[in-house]
Amino acid sequence: MPTRKTPKPRAIRPPRQPSALQVRGSLWIAVDGQPLGGHGRVALLRAVAEQGSITQAARAFGISYKGAWDAIDTMNQVSGLPVVERITGGRGGGSTCLTEHGRRLVERYEQLDAVHQRFVQLLADHSMDLSQDFSLLKVLNMKTSARNQWAGVVSAIRAGAVNDEVEVLLPDGTRLIAIVTRESTDALGLRLQQTVIALVKAPAVLLATDLNGAKVSASNRFDGTVRSVRPGAVNAEVTVESAGGLPVVAIVTQGSVEALGLQPGQPVTVLVKASDVILATIG
Repeated sequence: MPTRKTPKPRAIRPPRQPSALQVRGSLWIAVDGQPLGGHGRVALLRAVAEQGSITQAARAFGISYKGAWDAIDTMNQVSGLPVVERITGGRGGGSTCLTEHGRRLVERYEQLDAVHQRFVQLLADHSMDLSQDFSLLKVLNMKTSARNQWAGVVSAIRAGAVNDEVEVLLPDGTRLIAIVTRESTDALGLRLQQTVIALVKAPAVLLATDLNGAKVSASNRFDGTVRSVRPGAVNAEVTVESAGGLPVVAIVTQGSVEALGLQPGQPVTVLVKASDVILATIG
């Protein structure tokens, strides 16, 4: 009678730990829905500016001249203006350089990409732990009456006898100062490297031109460019873009618009008192 084999005990594997999530993102800009360029095309333009030649730029990228020219020609067609130009004469018979439009395109993309990378990092900092609620989504979906809502990270807290000065680093690199009571600091649990939302109502945003080094009492002061002016019966809504790409909305009187000569493309200085900055925490 054959003997039955005793089954070998099967090893029990420990539960597999979930792999860490990673957040990745790439930035593309478009004109009327047509892709204009991303990191690769902008880097190609930068290489043309550095090398002074499409051929040399293509060689540095490891692509053919035709591939480089096709990418540049696409940007020419989509943007409606040439991004490179040929300069004749000089040593070697001439060179290729970026047009003013091409230089502005590279500069603007780099500004947008810097903000984009900070935003991706902000997402990464709050999405890795699957056991926790993705509280950042609550912030992105948050609705308040304040027109200006900026996510940032607490970079400094200077304690006072009654009030604390809280410094918030915004995605574009702007450092925003807020004055809050010590009680509010404790209630919000404010700490360094904590993500917060800075809220500023549009009427609290002051705009100035031609300060010429004048000293002002507002703790927050940064330069920007007027992007749009929406006139109303009494007041106007003015949208300003900071040097780093941060959008700021201000409500000013029509008289102020006329007195300051506010119009798209005009450089202005944005002023916000620290006491007008409201902080909110995530979660």
